[in-house]
Amino acid sequence: MTSTLTVKGQVTIPKQIRDALGLAPGSAVDFAVNREGQLVLQKAGDSKGKGAAQPQPDRFDAARGKADVQWRTQDLMALLRG
Repeated sequence: MTSTLTVKGQVTIPKQIRDALGLAPGSAVDFAVNREGQLVLQKAGDSKGKGAAQPQPDRFDAARGKADVQWRTQDLMALLRG
C-alpha cells in the first residue's frame, strides 16, 4: 500500500491497516524505525510482543438478518405516512 506525504508531513493510514490495529479517530499511535530502517507503526499502549490487534467486529453484524416482521412495502409506507 502506498500513501503520499503532504507538505505538512501528514499521511493517511490505509483503512486495512487502521482496522488491523483497531485504530479510530483520535487513537494514539507510536512510530519507530527498526534496525533495517523500516517504519514500525503500533497502537500506543500495545506491548511490543503482542503483534497487531484483531479487527473490530462490525457493530451491525449482530442485528443483520434478524427482522421477523413480514411487511409489504405499500403497507409499511401507509403506516409511516399516516
